[in-house]
Amino acid sequence: MKWHGNSLAELGGEIGSGHIDPVDLTEAFLDAAEAHEYGDRIYARLTRDRALSEAKAASQRAKSGHRLGILDGVPISWKDLFDTAGVATEAGSALLKGRVPTEDAEVLRNATAAGLVCLGKTHMSELAFSGLGYNPITATTPCVNDHAAVSGGSSSGAAGSVGFGLAPAAIGSDTGGSVRIPAAWNDLVGLKTTSGRLSLRGVVPLCARFDTVGPLTHTVEDASLLLAAMEGGKPVDLRGASLKGVRFASLRTSVRENLSHSVMASYQSACERFQAAGAEIVAIEIPRLTEALALAPIVFPAEAYAMWRDVIEARPALMFSEILARFRSGRDVSAVDYIKAWQTLDEIRAEWAMAVAEYDAVLCPTAPTLPANLEKLTEHGDYYKDANLRALNNTRVGNMMGLCALTLPTGVPSCGISLMGKPFGEEALLRVGKAAEDALG
Repeated sequence: MKWHGNSLAELGGEIGSGHIDPVDLTEAFLDAAEAHEYGDRIYARLTRDRALSEAKAASQRAKSGHRLGILDGVPISWKDLFDTAGVATEAGSALLKGRVPTEDAEVLRNATAAGLVCLGKTHMSELAFSGLGYNPITATTPCVNDHAAVSGGSSSGAAGSVGFGLAPAAIGSDTGGSVRIPAAWNDLVGLKTTSGRLSLRGVVPLCARFDTVGPLTHTVEDASLLLAAMEGGKPVDLRGASLKGVRFASLRTSVRENLSHSVMASYQSACERFQAAGAEIVAIEIPRLTEALALAPIVFPAEAYAMWRDVIEARPALMFSEILARFRSGRDVSAVDYIKAWQTLDEIRAEWAMAVAEYDAVLCPTAPTLPANLEKLTEHGDYYKDANLRALNNTRVGNMMGLCALTLPTGVPSCGISLMGKPFGEEALLRVGKAAEDALG
């Protein structure tokens, strides 16, 4: 398809210049998704009628000189946990089969008001509770770099839709790494926003205190544009972004343990390119970070099980056994342990903030491993558990510390580098991310 790989900004510019009609553009992506060999493993359902209606309206605005903005008429995909009025939203679970909301999620409503076109809903890990993207209940999206491997989760189809050229960008969610892992494994930019930055109204929940909304794109500019569209604001000005004078902290501790050879090599190469572009990189350790990460098996499952217990226990046989077990691991967490864990986590978050205050971003490999083999995941439960925990090891730092974070492709297939910013510091992080993107080439 001739528009495969084009950024949102490029497509929007071509619409503005009259070189692309939004209807033609939307039909091209819809047709490509229907014809693609992995289309059914990427999209849970296409919203053709809605997409063409929105595209026609954008086309009329373009012809009359009344475009809503640079994104008006550009199509994107949405993870199947964002409510779409009159269209099933099932969050990758048979427990929600046939669930049809009456209203759009607030972020989708804002994006539509900016002129974005909704192509359809993408597959995901069941109820968003896995970093791998393996879902035997609905469908498993392959990795763009290894079709025998998973694409990463839980925003698996979101990454696949962009990686395989079936959408120019996608919207996913990130509770423990669910935007950044699939973005990294499919060589995309992924933005994890700060908890509370974007509305969760109309988003199927997992852990409300950790759930965030974020885009998967080809460029940092596109991530900035989508952040603005989803909150009804203005994108940050990325012009003149430079790494000269930028100070990065290179995080040690557990994020540097058990890295695959290609991940470690790509990380070191990326850091060298940042330094060559003028950045200073200082190695740091935050001793209590390991203590904070050890609280994840308390705070995540406890909140998730509290959210879903009644629905799950009414029909547990409908769930993938590994996801069911992960939810049920929250069953025995006491209220005392949960409250104590959050008290400790708040203390460590304050210590983190002090330790990284002088840096523009904190660096680490996005995922320590390469995409997991699908056949092995289907046959070996222990392999699934180990692969899932290892995949989430680095990204959950950003969630546990309450940060915004950005993953960038390094140029090595399925190897990303993560830039973690400060809470609600998306604008500053995106400017640094644009300069880092330029340095990576």
